[in-house]
Amino acid sequence: MPRLLFVHHTVSPATHDCYQAALEGARDPSIKGVEVVSRAALVASATDVLEADGYLLGTPVNLGYLAGAMKHFFDTIYYPCIDETRGRPFGAYLHGNQGLEGGQRALDTITTGLGWKPAQATVGVLGAPGPSDLADCRELGAAVAAGLSL
Repeated sequence: MPRLLFVHHTVSPATHDCYQAALEGARDPSIKGVEVVSRAALVASATDVLEADGYLLGTPVNLGYLAGAMKHFFDTIYYPCIDETRGRPFGAYLHGNQGLEGGQRALDTITTGLGWKPAQATVGVLGAPGPSDLADCRELGAAVAAGLSL
């Protein structure tokens, strides 16, 4: 059964709302045959990444860059996973209270280096997530999971 690894850094009510919506989408009962595994960025391991077939990523953008926890995740898994995970699909949401450009640039650079392929455009959420933001996060989770379904 294909496995979707959802790596997230969920530290605020806004990021929690995005996380819940994306997880709900990934676990939509109409999507059959995909195991969804959720791990906080500070505990997700290279083994988790190697055992997954695709990735869902969620993080705040702090001070114009990915949250330190998400950067730590990437620093930890980069070399152990670089050859084994090339070509795997991923999707991501970024949340910030100011601009997301620096976080998007970092995400693009890291995932390009890993050779991961975007399954969906990154969802960007500024400020408190509204209904359309949460719908976008839900759709992101569902689309990435559906792409792995049997």
